[in-house]
Amino acid sequence: MYRRPLQFAARSFATVAASRAAAGKALDHDACFRALAARVSSPCSAPCRTLHISTQLCNVKETPQHSEEEVGAFTKLIEAMGFTGPLKYNKWKIKIAALRMYTCCVERVNYDEFFEKFALPDTLNSWFLVAQLHVWMCLVRMRQEGREGKYMCRYIVHSMWEDVEQRSKIMGIDAIHRKEAMKAMTETFYAAIFGYDEGIMSDDCVLAAALWRNLFSRQCEDPKQLELMVEYVRKQMQFIDALDGDDLLLTGEVKWRPLVEENAQSILKVMRPTYNDTGL
Repeated sequence: MYRRPLQFAARSFATVAASRAAAGKALDHDACFRALAARVSSPCSAPCRTLHISTQLCNVKETPQHSEEEVGAFTKLIEAMGFTGPLKYNKWKIKIAALRMYTCCVERVNYDEFFEKFALPDTLNSWFLVAQLHVWMCLVRMRQEGREGKYMCRYIVHSMWEDVEQRSKIMGIDAIHRKEAMKAMTETFYAAIFGYDEGIMSDDCVLAAALWRNLFSRQCEDPKQLELMVEYVRKQMQFIDALDGDDLLLTGEVKWRPLVEENAQSILKVMRPTYNDTGL
C-alpha cells in the first residue's frame, strides 16, 4: 500500500504549491531545503573502480561544468532574503520538471529487486531508504546546473516529503506517529546526504561505508552486496552525469540503469528527450 504510485502528489502538487505560496505558509522543511541547496556537492574526479574507466566511455557526451554565475546586486539581495531571483527558465516549468524527476526515482526503480537482492524488509522505511538514494543522485546532478539546478533541488526534495506524507496517510498512520516518523526520516535523509556526498568524492571504501550505514542500517554482513551497491551508484552517477543539463531542467526525465546487468561498462550515448518549450 505504501508503494502506491504518486497519485495524490502528482494531482495536488500544482494547487498545493500555489496556495501555500499565496498564503505565505512556510513548510516545515524549507530551512532544510535551503541548507541542502547550499550543501549538495557535485561529484568530482575521485578514484573510481577500474570497471568504470574503460575506453568504452569515450563516446559519452560530457556535460559542461557551469562556472559561478554572475548575478546583480539586487538578485543577491533578494536571494539573501530567502527569495529566488530571475532564472534562465520559467520557475513553474522547473517545478514541474522537479516533480517528474522525483517520479522517476519512485516509478522507474525496481524496488522488489532491491528488497530481494539485499534482503531488505518490505516496509515503508526500506522503500524510503532506496528512494532517498536515487533522490540524492538526482540532487548531485542538478547541483551542477547553477542557480536553476539549485532551485530545482528544493522542489525535488519538496516532492519527496509530500509523497512520503501521502503514503503514510494511506497506510493509516495517525497524525502523532506520522509526525514522529517524518521527523526521524528527515534526520535520516540529511545524515545520508552528508555521508553519500563524502563517499562519492572519495574512494569505494568510503562510499561502501556510507551505504552500509544508511541504506543497510549497519545490518549488511555480505561484502558482495556492498560491492554491488558501490558499482550501482558509480555507474548511475556516471550515466546521469552524461545527460544534458537543459533537458533535465525542462523535462526532469531520468532513466536508471538496471541493478544487475551483463556488461556494466557499456554506457551508451544518451538520447535527447523531446519537450515542448512553448508550454506545458
